[in-house]
Amino acid sequence: MSITEKIASYIDQKSELYKNLSDRIWDYAETRFDEVRSADLLCKTLENEGFQVERGVANLETGFIATFGSGNPVIAILGEYDALAGLSQQAGSANYAPIIQNGNGHGCGHNLLGVGALAGAIATKQYLEEHNLAGTVKYFGCPAEESGYGKSFLARDGYFNDVDVAFSWHPGTVNAIMHARANAVINATFKFKGRSSHAAASPHLGRSALDAVELMNVGVNYLREHIVDEARIHYAVTNTGGLAPNVVQAEAEVTYLIRAPKPNQVKDLYQRVLNCAKGAALMTETTVEEQIVGSCHNLIPNKTLEKVMHQHMQELGSAKITEDDIHFAKEIYHTLSDEEKNVAALQVGKEAAQILIDKPIVDFLAPLPEEPFFMGGSTDVADVSWNVPTAQCTTATWAFGTPFHTWQAVAQGKSAYALEATLLAGKAIACTAISAMENPTLIEDAKAELVKRLDGETYEALIPKDLVPPKAMEATAVIMA
Repeated sequence: MSITEKIASYIDQKSELYKNLSDRIWDYAETRFDEVRSADLLCKTLENEGFQVERGVANLETGFIATFGSGNPVIAILGEYDALAGLSQQAGSANYAPIIQNGNGHGCGHNLLGVGALAGAIATKQYLEEHNLAGTVKYFGCPAEESGYGKSFLARDGYFNDVDVAFSWHPGTVNAIMHARANAVINATFKFKGRSSHAAASPHLGRSALDAVELMNVGVNYLREHIVDEARIHYAVTNTGGLAPNVVQAEAEVTYLIRAPKPNQVKDLYQRVLNCAKGAALMTETTVEEQIVGSCHNLIPNKTLEKVMHQHMQELGSAKITEDDIHFAKEIYHTLSDEEKNVAALQVGKEAAQILIDKPIVDFLAPLPEEPFFMGGSTDVADVSWNVPTAQCTTATWAFGTPFHTWQAVAQGKSAYALEATLLAGKAIACTAISAMENPTLIEDAKAELVKRLDGETYEALIPKDLVPPKAMEATAVIMA
C-alpha cells in the first residue's frame, strides 16, 4: 500500500471525529485570542490521540503545541481556529440569515483549517507508530491569524528554531498548491487625546480628537498615490469619542493595517503613516499615542516541498462530491454578483469557468505555477516561512467564486463537500510530512532553497520585543469596542 493510500485510510477512518470537531468549532465562532473553547477542544482531542500538549505558549492564552515522537526530523503542522466578527450566518442557507445580528462567523473557514491540519498531524503520528520511525511531529495551535498574528509571537519567541519543515493549508475554491507571495503587514492603533467642550457655547475651548482622526485619514488617503504598487493601507475608526454631537470629542482612536511586499518597506510606510498622525495632532492641538499591536512578514514559498505536495495531491485525487453538494453550491454561486463571478473566472480561465457554472465545485487540481503569484493580503504563516521551509495547499471547501470573509463562506462551513475537502488537505499534509521524514535530502534541499530565496536577509520580528499578546477577554473587548 502506498503512502497516499495508507494516509487516506487513517484519515477516512476518523472522518466522523473530524466532522464533529469542525462543526463544534464552527458553532463556537470565537475571534482573535478568545478561542478558549476551540483551543481546549483541539488540545483534548490531541491528548486523547497520544500527543503531549503544552498550553499557553509564547504568552498566548489560546496557543498550544502538541508533540508526538522524538528526535529528528521535526515536522511542524500549523492549525488555526479563529473566526471573524460580524459574519454570523446559518449553516446550509443560501440566503443571508444571521444567527445573531452582528455576531461572529467562520468566514475564512478556520474551523476547517484547524481540523484538517489536526487530521494531518494525527495521521502522521499513526504512520510513525506503524512503521517505528524516528522523528517528531508538532501540531502548533495558532490563535488570532485574522488580526492578532499568533504565529508571529511564536516565531519571535523562537518556537520554530528546532523545526525542520512546516506545513499548512487553507480553505478556498480551488485545489492547488499555494506557490505564493504575500504582503508583510503592521497593525497599529493611533489614540488621539484632546479637550472636551460645549460644541456650540464654547467650541473655541475644545480640541477635537475626532477631527484629528479624520485629518489623519485624509492625509493617509493622499499618501496612497505615493507608495509602491503592491502596498495596501486600510483603516477602521474604533472610537469616535462619543455619541453627542454637541460635545467636542476629547478622545478618538483609529486602527490601521499597513501592508507592503517587504519588511523594510512596511516599516518605512508605517513611519509615513505615523507622520500623518503627528501632523493631524499638530493641526488640531491634540496629542497622539501610537502602538504596534501585531504584524507579520511577507510569505516565502518553497517549491522543493510544494512539488512533493503537488504530486501527493495528484495521487489522492479530488474530494467526493454528491448531487446534493452540487445543488447547494449552485444556490450559493447564484448569490454572487456578476463582478465576483467574473473575477473567479479569471482564476481558472474561460473554458473551466463555463463548466463550473453548472457544477460550481472544483474537482481538479490546478497546475503548479512556475512563478509565485501575489496575494494582496497577509498571513502570519509568513513568519514561519522565514524561519523554516514551509509548504501549503488549498482545497475546494466552498463553491466556485465564493469570496473570503463573506456570509456565503460561513454558510458552507458545515457542508459535506467542505468536510471532504478538509480531509483531502489533511491527507496532503500528512503525505508530504512523511515524505520529508523518510527523505533527509528533501529537507536539505528545502532548506537550501529557503536560504537562496532569503538572499542574505535574516528574520527579525516586526512586532516589538516587549509586546505581550492580549488575554482572551481583553481581546474580546477590543473587538467589541
